[in-house]
This record gives sequence, structure tokens and C-alpha cells, in this order.
Amino acid sequence: MAKISVDLENCYGIKKLKADFDFKKARAFAIYAPNGAMKSSLATTFQDIADGQPSKDRIFPTRTTRRTITLDGAPLAEDAVLVVRPYDEIFGNNEKTSTLLINAKLKQEYISLHEAIEECKDNFVKALRTQSGSKRDIEKEISRTFTANEDQFAKALFRIESEVLAQKSAPFSDVDYDTVFDDKVLGLLATKDVKTAIEDYIKKYNELLAKSTYFKRGTFNYYNAASVAKSLADHGFFKANHSINLVSGTRLEISNAKDLEALIAKEKEGITSDATLRKKFSEIEKLMQKNATVRDFQSYIEQREDLLAQLANVDAFREEAWKSYIFANIDLFKELLAHYRAVEKRKAEIEKEAAAERTRWEETIDIFNDRFFVPFELVAKNKISVMLGEDPILNLGFIFKDGTESTSVDREALISALSTGEKKALYVLNIIFEIQARRAANQKTVLVVDDIADSFDYKNKYAIIQYLKDIADDETFNQIILTHNFDFFRTVNSRFVDYDYCYMASKSSAGLSLQKAAGIKNIFVNDWKLNFHSDAKKQIASIPFIRNLVEFTKGEADADYGTLTSLLHWKADSTTITRNALADVYNRVFHSTIALADGTGSVLSDIFTAASECLKATEGMNFENKVVLSIATRLSAEKFMAEQIKDEKLLAGITSAQTPKLLREYKKRFAAKTANIAIIERVMLMTPENIHLNSFMYEPIIDMSDDHLRKLYRDVETLS
Repeated sequence: MAKISVDLENCYGIKKLKADFDFKKARAFAIYAPNGAMKSSLATTFQDIADGQPSKDRIFPTRTTRRTITLDGAPLAEDAVLVVRPYDEIFGNNEKTSTLLINAKLKQEYISLHEAIEECKDNFVKALRTQSGSKRDIEKEISRTFTANEDQFAKALFRIESEVLAQKSAPFSDVDYDTVFDDKVLGLLATKDVKTAIEDYIKKYNELLAKSTYFKRGTFNYYNAASVAKSLADHGFFKANHSINLVSGTRLEISNAKDLEALIAKEKEGITSDATLRKKFSEIEKLMQKNATVRDFQSYIEQREDLLAQLANVDAFREEAWKSYIFANIDLFKELLAHYRAVEKRKAEIEKEAAAERTRWEETIDIFNDRFFVPFELVAKNKISVMLGEDPILNLGFIFKDGTESTSVDREALISALSTGEKKALYVLNIIFEIQARRAANQKTVLVVDDIADSFDYKNKYAIIQYLKDIADDETFNQIILTHNFDFFRTVNSRFVDYDYCYMASKSSAGLSLQKAAGIKNIFVNDWKLNFHSDAKKQIASIPFIRNLVEFTKGEADADYGTLTSLLHWKADSTTITRNALADVYNRVFHSTIALADGTGSVLSDIFTAASECLKATEGMNFENKVVLSIATRLSAEKFMAEQIKDEKLLAGITSAQTPKLLREYKKRFAAKTANIAIIERVMLMTPENIHLNSFMYEPIIDMSDDHLRKLYRDVETLS
């Protein structure tokens, strides 16, 4: 990634903006944008690219929008942009971030094992579906039949393995499962009348079976005999000139299938044609005819009267039916169980390897736990499942800490207990996950950071700055850092974004412009003090700083403090302070010997002259212009109020908070002058904090727009 060019028109309030970011020279740019300078509008425009949607002007939707953002001349791709907004509570880790947990080699082996099982299981289930004729979910049916749940298919198969392998035949492999085990049929079979009728039938049937010449109850009934006959015929037993001997008092030799089938049929007829048994069967049929929903079963059971003996215990019969279906497909059954055993063994080994492996995801959690100061610690709950692809999303656990005590909490409870700053820290966690995912995928990305540390305490603010610095050392990412927090801007500059790549946004009637930053590092020491003797505006802008130094070193009782105060507030001696007097204060403070041109000239006059020049200056950051306008505005407002009140004793007695005290007195005496009062109240709102500056914190004056200060000064001028 080399050069990003931005050319915008009417994008979320940005009238026009043209800017280039040459990442060949630096991986990170920082932009300070005062409130109202459309910082978030620029971030939103980049977000539109990431979302693949057009940009617009929400306030003036009819305006023509133009958005051209290119990377080395080609349109910036959606997946090449990641916008980090100040706060998004619903931002969470997604399937892409979960790839951080996946060891590709382990996962592929794990997937291959399960694919082999799935293929084998599909073949087995398909065979059982054909065998049983059932349209139901075979896995659930088997699971429910042999376990207490419907999702224990493998467990069910292992439970019956020994029983199936011990079988010699599959007596019920041709049973129509859906017909016999229909819910309505089972409901009918469970009724008292039908149950009694079936029990009576079975009792009589067993009596007849006990009297049979060749059939034996529980070992060799006519159903088993028919199966034997068919099997012998199918396997060419009689064609090979073999014969069988049936013994019942006398020996009967049978040498062909036809004779065997005839004997079985005759023996069966002797039982099923019994008058008492027929009567009991008729009773069952009548009971079934009363229920229209079981007609299919009635028709079926008329052809399979032998199954009635099994219906006394439906659950046991269901188990036997499935074991018959499975025995009829015994090779597929054995193959599936073998796969299950192999996979379970290797799966346990893989999971052990996965559990022991330190992943990038864990490193990400460590980054958060180690760097951010919050009352909770993060843990990964389903790490192994995500690593192996079983779960798509990682579930985070939270350990809340209070002194020496700690407890697990869910996300909802945690969020309700956190401060805004702590919630934002948790939000940053999600950003770190996204960045780590892109890093893992080597996905070249321009990271647009929109005031991510806003409202953080200093510990966490520095933590995020350090993380951004780490990212700047990674060739995967290039950053455009946007902020309206000057302290954050200054810290970013001091940590990793060189001065040449720090910009300040300035909004004008023509649009938005980015200017090389100035005054980031103590503008007083590095600029205004050096030009104190040669630049009138910088000389005046230095007065608040010099007064601070006098206050810190000598105290407010020092004469120099009083002189400088009279240049910031309207006092009786304000008009008498000369350039020579200001130079003398400067020399005493800095142990120097500078001299100002035309030393007898009035500093107060210089202030108002410089303010008039500021009104004509081009729009921009103009730090010294803002300080000059703020000083001149307040002096003019206080001068107006003092001249209107005409109470020298009152003015002389004010030693602090002069502007609000004068305004309070002015309101008492001139309550009807509402327009004037409104203007002076605006002075109160906008200028005091801007004038009392020091070298450590002067964001308020930077954040104030030129346009607002100029308008206020002009309005104050109309007071007189």
C-alpha cells in the first residue's frame, strides 16, 4: 500500500476536501480536527467504502456528492478499509475474528476425520432408510429407541453393538417401520380393549404353537421356518442335492424347497385356522375398524399376523426391528463403528494438542488483560471448539475483580456494572480482535481511527496509543488517525507519528483543508517566545504564558503579575502600559536583554490593532490569532462595562473573576439592555478559559473556530 488520494464533495457536510496520504514515507498520519471540522464525516465516508455503499449529504440530500478515494490510482477496495469508530456497543467478534484460533493443520485433519465419518454414516443411514422404508429422521429414531435423547446416535449404536453382532438372523428386517410404529397406531395399541384382545390372541397362539409338530415357541416359529426355507433355497442348498431331516417322534427327510415350503404352510395353516384364534383375531380387527387412522396398519397386520405376538411390548419390538434392519446391513454397521472409534481416539489427541497450543487469539486476550486497566479479566470459554471449527464464534468469559475477590459474570451483567470508559475499553477489545484477524490473514488494510480514546482515563488512553504504535510497526497496516482531542493528538505525535505527518483540519466556506500541524509541542517555547520581539501577534499571544510563569515562580503579589494582568483585564492602568514595560517584564522572567521597537507605544493599542488584522487573516488554525482575538474581545467587553458602570472603586476592588463580577453589576444597573447582556454572556462563555493558558493544556483555544471568535469580536465592538 503506497498512496491514498482523497477527493470529496458534499460527503456528510464536507463541502470539498482534497488530500494525499503517502504511506511510502510513513505508515501513520494523524489529523487534529476541532469540533465542527467534520472529522467524523471523513470517517463515515471511509466506512461507506468498507460497506460498499454510496456516500451522501444527509442535511442537503439534493446536493451532488462526489467521492473518489484511490489507492495508487485504483479505487480503494472494500476489504482494504477498517474504520474504528469512537464507540459501538454492539460491535462483536465475528467468524472472521474466530479464525485467530484455528490451527489450519489441526483443523484440516479434524475436518477430514469427520468427513470420513459423515460419508460412512450417510451410507449407513441411507441403507437403513431403504431397509425400514421409513421417511423419518433415522438418526433421531435410533437415538430415541436406545437412549433417552434424540441426539445420541453414536452412543445408541455402541450400546447395541454386542447384541447386533450376536444375532444369527434379522427376523424383522422386512417390517414396514412407519406403518407399524405410527403414533396413532401405538396410541390404539395402548388402549385397554386392544391391549387385552392382543394379549388373549397371543395366549391362544402360544398354546397352539406348543402343540405344533415342528414349531417351538421362542425358538422356531413359522416365521423363522419360512426364513430358513428361503435362505436354503437362495443359497442353492437343495440344488446341491442336500436334504434336511425334521424330527418329531419320527424322522422326516425333505430334499427340495417346494416340499419344505409346503410343510411349513401346512403347519402354519394348522395354527392360524384354529377357530378360537380366528375369533380373537376378528375381535382385534373390529377394534381397529373403529379408528379410521389405522386402516393401513389393519391391512398390513392382516398380511403379517405373525407380528401380533410382538405387539404386547411395543418398545421391545421397536428395538428388535432396528436391530434387524442393522443386522441386514451389518458390514456398513461395522465400518461406521470402526470409523467412530478411530475418530474418537484421534479427536482426543487433536484436542489435547489444541488445548496446549498458544494461539494468536489468546495473545489478543493477553494484550487486553495486560494493557488495559479495567475491573475484569477476559477468558476464552470455548477455545477448543472454535479452533476445531465446531463453533463459529468464540464465547468470552468475564472474571470481575473487586479487591481480593473475583467472580464470573455474563456480558450483560458486566456491561451494567462498567463505567463509560470501561465499556469503551471492552469495545477496543473487539477492535483488537479484528486487527489481529487481518494481521493473521496478511490483509493489507488502511485503518481509519476516529477518536477511539475519547473519554478514556489517561492509563487506558496511553494503552491504546501504544497499541496503535505497535500497529504502525506492522507492514500490514497504514493508519489515518482522526481526533478532536488535542492532548491525544500531541501524545500520538510524541510517540510515533512524526511532525511532518501530523495535520490540522480547518473548515471554511470553501470546504475542508488539511494543513501541516503547528504548535503541537509547546508553541510558546518553540515559536512565540522566539519571535516575541519581531511579531506583534505572537508577542501579544505570549502574555498569558508569561503571566503563568510569573504566577508559578513569584506569585500573584509580584508587580510583573499585576502588569500582565492589566493587559488581560481592563484596569485603571491598562492604557498606560508601554512596550518598554512589557519588554522589562520579559527580560526579568527570561534573564534576557531584548528591546521592542518604539518602546513608548501602548501595548493595549497594539492588542486592538492586532485584533483588527486578525479579522482579515485567511482561515486556518492561526493559534496566535485566536489568543489575540480572545484577549481583545474580553478587554473590549470589560472596558465597555467599566465605562458604563463608572465606579472606579468597584473596579479597583476586583482581584479575581473580573468579567463575571462586572457583568453581574452591569445586569443590576442595565437590566433592560438585553442585547448587550447577551453579547457579554457569550464573551463569558468563550474567552476566559482561552486566555488563561499554560504550556501544558491549551486545547480550548485550538478547538475554537476562527469564525466564531471573529464574529464575537465584531459583536463586542458594536457595544461601544
